[in-house]
Amino acid sequence: MADTVLYEVSDGLATITLNRPGAMNALNVVTKVALRDAAQAAAADDSVRAVLLTAAGDRAFCVGQDLKEHIGGLLTARESGSGEGVMSTVQEHYNPIVRALTGAAKPVVAAVNGVAAGAGFGFALAADYRIVADTASFNTSFAGVALTADSGISWTLPRVVGPSRAADLLLFPRSISAQDAYELGIANRVVPAAELAGEALKLARSLAEGPTLAYAALKESLAYGISHSLEETLEKEDELQSRAGSSEDHVIAVRAFVDKEKPKFVGR
Repeated sequence: MADTVLYEVSDGLATITLNRPGAMNALNVVTKVALRDAAQAAAADDSVRAVLLTAAGDRAFCVGQDLKEHIGGLLTARESGSGEGVMSTVQEHYNPIVRALTGAAKPVVAAVNGVAAGAGFGFALAADYRIVADTASFNTSFAGVALTADSGISWTLPRVVGPSRAADLLLFPRSISAQDAYELGIANRVVPAAELAGEALKLARSLAEGPTLAYAALKESLAYGISHSLEETLEKEDELQSRAGSSEDHVIAVRAFVDKEKPKFVGR
């Protein structure tokens, strides 16, 4: 895996770190491939019980597509008279990354340390929980460079802020402060920038020590319920609750409750 993305697994927690701080963690091809591979590896690894997506530096979480690299592809395409393949990165990189993060059968935490723009915003929204530095900001960016939404943001953003606000943020891209992001529901929690790394790690580790199958069922239930009827959702809840109720962690939790002890979950 390229050093533009760092990947580490420790005690059930996979930490994925975007590592191009000098470029504000912009997504060149090498970085996109490495991020895709890391996200897919974390999702597929049964020993991983939670994922922490973060970034190096204090200026940016990820500013999206590396436009300096992108302009080269655009100019080459114009010279050749063909635009074929110029935007293939959506299918080859962005979509698999978002699918891996949202579809992972384990909780994903995004620690947003600075600017999250374009696809960087989209990847943060693909996480289940966003802990954000008070100096961070968000920007959809797409319309500003004459592009439409990608990285799943046309699906995730309306579900977080509502369709009307999503349209406003997409049509009129601008910087949204951490506090405004919290009030809109984009940020789940805002902490002082100096405390972000420690608080995010603490939060992610607590999830890695939790009832993994129950968390996976909660993710599936929430994704299902938002696009299905009440009756269909009740049936899905019954199915998922039966699965969770037969887990080893459920037995551990009930026994610990009866014995007035703290449960020690095993993720099964």
